[in-house]
Amino acid sequence: MDANVVAQGVTAGAINLVNNPISLIVGIIFIILTILFLVFFGKFIINSIIGIVGFIICALIGIKLPFVLTIIVSGIFGLGGLGVILILKFFGIV
Repeated sequence: MDANVVAQGVTAGAINLVNNPISLIVGIIFIILTILFLVFFGKFIINSIIGIVGFIICALIGIKLPFVLTIIVSGIFGLGGLGVILILKFFGIV
């Protein structure tokens, strides 16, 4: 099969985004939304990352915690959620 025929078949259904102003507008909107998201939710993201790092440290020092529950809780609530899971583990609830 000829390479040109294959290339035509691949691009037949695709939208050409080169020199398309809609792709430029959508790209700018995505960049603005990302900046706004980071400004308003930056502390939440940092807290979640620190919570996940805390979970990894707990795993490295040998504290056995339920994986899925701990990832979800420490991802949402950060170190505070990880602390709650550790207290629940101490009392044998988790």
